[in-house]
Amino acid sequence: MTDNYVQKKEKLSSIITQLCNEDIIVAFSGGVDSSLILKITCEKAKVTGQKVYAVTVHTKLHPIGDLEVAKTVAQETGAIHKVFEVDELQNAGILNNPVDRCYLCKKFIFTQLVELAKSLKINSVIEGTNADDLKVYRPGIKALKELKIKSPLSEAGFTKKDIRRLATEYNITVADRPSAPCLATRFPYNTSLSYEQMAQIEKGEEFIRSLGFYNVRIRIHNDIARIEVDHNDIIKLVDYKDQIIGMLKQLGFEYITIDLEGFRSGSMDYKLLESKK
Repeated sequence: MTDNYVQKKEKLSSIITQLCNEDIIVAFSGGVDSSLILKITCEKAKVTGQKVYAVTVHTKLHPIGDLEVAKTVAQETGAIHKVFEVDELQNAGILNNPVDRCYLCKKFIFTQLVELAKSLKINSVIEGTNADDLKVYRPGIKALKELKIKSPLSEAGFTKKDIRRLATEYNITVADRPSAPCLATRFPYNTSLSYEQMAQIEKGEEFIRSLGFYNVRIRIHNDIARIEVDHNDIIKLVDYKDQIIGMLKQLGFEYITIDLEGFRSGSMDYKLLESKK
């Protein structure tokens, strides 16, 4: 019997091969999901002779380092890299962090990608949503469906584990890079978002990662900074408490706490999901 992972790889290859019969746009963040998609798409396009545009949306809702990573990976793949800036807080209706923030943001950004595709006479825009994303609160997926954006990884059944495995096989430089969701995920819903606080969070998380931590989130609750790291790193975090407290106080945080449940993606969605049960 064929291994399920092998079947997934074959399906992903088939999906992207068909899409590469014409020029294509890859929504490219520089993370492992979109990097894998871009790598495979560029390989297929070399055979078909079509152009691949890696389009990176530069936004203050993501750490500035993401753009530099995206530039490096795009250059490695040989894609035509385009970068354009957006201001979601002002233009996407998310200033007060509504519960459908992800939907509004995706709709705003991908509408612009669709317009770019039209100007280049391109029919397909693809992105890196994976099968795990379909199991959690991801309202942005609705926007992708409305705009007919294709998601080859989820269509092929690829989980995050599968993606990292295949990215390693392709020697993609960001294969082990931790996920970097938008900085708005650090705030409770229905609270005001500010670029100043996001910059503080970015600096704080960057500092903690520099101490040797992998997954790091600083969640904000008024004047409280709640730190999440992987569960087996919590004791290690305590060992660095003096440096971390000093840095976060310097950034303007009043109270510094450690979340004993450890890192978990989408922890700000807990109350929202409970209310839907």
